[in-house]
Amino acid sequence: MDLTDELTEELNELLGEELLVITLSDQLNLFGETFRPVFCGTLKEVGVGHITLYPVMIKMVNAPFYRFPIPISIPLEKITQFTGCFDCQQRIPLT
Repeated sequence: MDLTDELTEELNELLGEELLVITLSDQLNLFGETFRPVFCGTLKEVGVGHITLYPVMIKMVNAPFYRFPIPISIPLEKITQFTGCFDCQQRIPLT
């Protein structure tokens, strides 16, 4: 069993749970807003090579509870860290 299979198996056990995900980039830019790649949402799908979160919050410094209007799919190879069973309403330091 390779690392991707182990990760997929672990993520499948978290389906329906809130998940905190940090991706590989130092910063992302969306609609002109630059933010750290920290997402929190309900794990809706574990697909081949990706996960889908919905509803999902993007944790931004100036809007720590910004709810993104559509599902977000994240490639497994871009995930650096994740925490299962995380309360998305919890405040976390982003600086």
